Amino acid sequence: MKKTIILLLSLVALNAQAQSFIQAYQNRANQVSQTDITANLQAFGNLGVKTTGSVANANALTWIKNKYLSYGYSVSQMVEDPFTVGSSNSKNLIVTKTGTLYPNKYVIICGHFDSIVGPGVSDNGSGTSIILEAARILKDVPTEYSIKFIHFSGEEQGLYGSTHYVNTIAYQSNVRQLDIKLVFNIDQVGGKIGNNNDTIYCDEDQSTPLSNNAASQAVTQELATCTTLYSPLQTDIDPAYASDYIPFEDKGEVITGFYEYIRSNNEHTVNDTFANVDPVYVYNVGKAAVGALQHFAVASTSLLGVEENALHKLESVQIYPNPAKDVLHIELPKEIANFSFEITDLSGRSLIKETNKTIINTSSLENGAYLAILKSSDQTAVRKIMIKK
Repeated sequence: MKKTIILLLSLVALNAQAQSFIQAYQNRANQVSQTDITANLQAFGNLGVKTTGSVANANALTWIKNKYLSYGYSVSQMVEDPFTVGSSNSKNLIVTKTGTLYPNKYVIICGHFDSIVGPGVSDNGSGTSIILEAARILKDVPTEYSIKFIHFSGEEQGLYGSTHYVNTIAYQSNVRQLDIKLVFNIDQVGGKIGNNNDTIYCDEDQSTPLSNNAASQAVTQELATCTTLYSPLQTDIDPAYASDYIPFEDKGEVITGFYEYIRSNNEHTVNDTFANVDPVYVYNVGKAAVGALQHFAVASTSLLGVEENALHKLESVQIYPNPAKDVLHIELPKEIANFSFEITDLSGRSLIKETNKTIINTSSLENGAYLAILKSSDQTAVRKIMIKK
């Protein structure tokens, strides 16, 4: 995401529709899995530099498609949207979940998966991982409006993928083909490990055309409200700029989005790696996104079936302090008695293995980032930990 942060402390008048806490929405937001987020960030990084048209870019698209298939989405729900940038060919991926009352009106949640220079784990493996989690959790949840989960390529070279989609699918010869309720873009929300990542920017339209600004500001306020309702994050408002919602905004569509609050400055560099992102921050942004997407698409408020995708008991595991020096402590749900614990480096090489121990000696580890993997029965929890002496 090419973005110049302009710190805005302006307050938006609360003229959006009233929002109140919905327990079913919270239950589903709580199904965001720290283990899945961490694993997806790592896998995204391992795919390499995903320059538009590269083999790594195509491999990333295949990886994303396979994720949807593993969640139970059908091939018929997926559309590949090919486009050309110079002599390079790439594809967007669009996955559609049909609404119950308004099947032909769409809430779009989107983000790009291409990168330049580095593997782009924050920019934008973070948004990619969150969109995947939202799709996984909401697959069988009825929503009044249809949802399009869109993964764009070509963003870093100039919004090529999203511009192509808008001009050839959403619009044709400037005639609107899709009835879009709003566009919710997630770009660079990885944070930086070690920062106090407790706040997220909510992006609102502040530019021309002016006709869609008020509606964007209203839904951005709704996004901010959902964030504080369904996640522990605080919010601030900043202007939408240079990401995949802009081609929609140029056509007069209503847009909003998320962007990291404390900028990592690792984007577009070799440092945008798994080692440098904060998976807990991505997890919390994911909870906010799932809560907001339910609100925007008007998800079922029934608690029936919410527990069918029951939370992993191990998701509540606490591993601290982080960063650690010589000792790690493990705090588990009391019903878990037998477990294994392993620390690996980021390439997967095992360094420490223990069984049923809640105090782990880490004095042999050098400074850096590691993965802590805890297993019990058929459940696994993965956390990224830092050693700093």
